[in-house]
Amino acid sequence: MKSVSFRNKIITKLLVAVAVSFFVSFGLTTLTFIYIIIPLTLNHYLDDLSAFDNNMLTFLIFTLAIFTFIIIFLILVRKKIVYLKLISDNVNDIANGKLGLTIEIEGKDELTQLAQNINYMSKELENTFEQERRLERTKNELITNVSHDLRTPLTSIIGYVDLLKRGQYDSKAQLQEYLETTYLKSQRLKYLIDELFEYTHLSDIDAKLNLNEVDLSGLLEQIVGEYTPIFEKESLIVQKSITEETIPIFMDVEKMVRVYENLFMNAIKYSMKPSELSICLEVIDNKAILKVSNKAEKPPVSDPNKLFERFFRGDKARKDNQGNGLGLAISKRIVELHNGNIHAEYKEGWISFIVEHPII
Repeated sequence: MKSVSFRNKIITKLLVAVAVSFFVSFGLTTLTFIYIIIPLTLNHYLDDLSAFDNNMLTFLIFTLAIFTFIIIFLILVRKKIVYLKLISDNVNDIANGKLGLTIEIEGKDELTQLAQNINYMSKELENTFEQERRLERTKNELITNVSHDLRTPLTSIIGYVDLLKRGQYDSKAQLQEYLETTYLKSQRLKYLIDELFEYTHLSDIDAKLNLNEVDLSGLLEQIVGEYTPIFEKESLIVQKSITEETIPIFMDVEKMVRVYENLFMNAIKYSMKPSELSICLEVIDNKAILKVSNKAEKPPVSDPNKLFERFFRGDKARKDNQGNGLGLAISKRIVELHNGNIHAEYKEGWISFIVEHPII
């Protein structure tokens, strides 16, 4: 409908220009007859002209009318033609790879609307291609960074399998130990691969969520209840402050539960023990704010938000098995797909992870 309306407006303006040009040229021709030809005829100045000369005079008058029509029409549409040529040249430049190029906006008519739409398209194309390039760089970085994490357990598995293959063990107990170690390393390898595929999937431009309306308060109460025995086993006293108010959120429950569990497991791994773990959920400015805080001897990094970067580790070490540098990056991506925000802060011996959800 919009394209039809746009076309009709252009046609209407062209018809108006044609009509104005016709009436102006017709008027000038009429005035020529009234004030020049008729007086000359009445005064018998044209009596001596031959039939050929009369025909030539008539031809010149009609030529003047046509010429006047063309001149008036060009005057009326010249600015539009020049602007249309500018639009055409810019579209060709965009088609040749100059993404992000914008057309200067002039006036407030249909061509201006066309230029604005082309500018929007150009910016969207630039953003899309930039996002695709960024995703490609991300995937290349993932391949490079994950190679070390995969190589470590894989090398260990190959070593133990080789020992078992050559029968280099002294007892059934040692055989069982080798098998157990191989199994644990293989599980670690599977975990790394699963994390890699999950992050790659979430980073895809076409990543989709299975959204449903959920009461965030009730969901968190349930998850915290399930994790409380684990917290207590790890000598962590839970200080819970979850609002009883119903908080309606559109979310992919499975993915967001993974975010919350990731934050809880992160707190279990890196908090001081024994100590306290604070879990707070409140509503501020039509946003649901979840804050998970645990005590830490010192800030893990100068900027806690670097923890969300892929494969970033506070101590820069890559020898431990405490995560693979993707857990928080995956959590951040999931929250962003929900149009939310997640960040970290360190203050007075507490490190906090804050998740912001837009409320329905």
